[in-house]
Amino acid sequence: MSAKPVEHYSDLENQHVLVTGGASGIGADLVRAFHHQGAIVSFLDVDVPSGRALVEELHGSNPPSFEPCDLRDLAALRETVQLFRRRRGNISILINNAARDDRHALEQIDPAGWDDCLAVNLRHQPFAIQAVLPGMLENGGGSIINFGSIAWMRGQASMVGYHAAKAAISGMTRALAREIGSRGVRVNCVAPGAIETERQTRLWTNAQAAEQIVQRQALAIRLQGHHIASVVLFLASGSSLAITGQTIIADAGLTIN
Repeated sequence: MSAKPVEHYSDLENQHVLVTGGASGIGADLVRAFHHQGAIVSFLDVDVPSGRALVEELHGSNPPSFEPCDLRDLAALRETVQLFRRRRGNISILINNAARDDRHALEQIDPAGWDDCLAVNLRHQPFAIQAVLPGMLENGGGSIINFGSIAWMRGQASMVGYHAAKAAISGMTRALAREIGSRGVRVNCVAPGAIETERQTRLWTNAQAAEQIVQRQALAIRLQGHHIASVVLFLASGSSLAITGQTIIADAGLTIN
């Protein structure tokens, strides 16, 4: 479990935050971080056991609300957003975090797999924004943080579908920031670096690979989910009121090597 961020943003207290893919990894650290800020936190995920375990971990005062949802089913996504809205009020902050960084060689891609990759990593984001936008406008504004990645900036092999999706998210962020900014809604993107999560450690990295990554960074730190949560808290809060349409890279300087 990552340590909670030390920052406190009083304007996040009692704000309704929705985190997609919030049951594990960076998503779970986002749920924890907003919960510790006193926000009203709702999250969805396909991983039901992990989602329920996180709710139990954060039980007590103002526990988060969890609902199972497969974001590839856009009707289910809309229904889940409306359920959270009826249960806990308009959503003021949306964190489009859900993604899956599967590996695949070019020769292995077929049309069905390509479509599924984009559905998991990209397609749901604008429709989640559609679903929360009316409530944000009723509130007089809001903050949307989409999740990209530095992976496409570095051109890592065997991830062309994931890279395509994450690159598109940066462009979508710029377009939507311009489109809905006049209505008081800010849209930004966070592009994490090599974050140590249970999934990454289990599937893709080991201790030696993790150390090699640290050596390629400008800052010699092993990035954890709470480092990214700190960036997201700032972008969600009024402290970043002048920032919209931006992709914020949080990778300890890995992209400059």
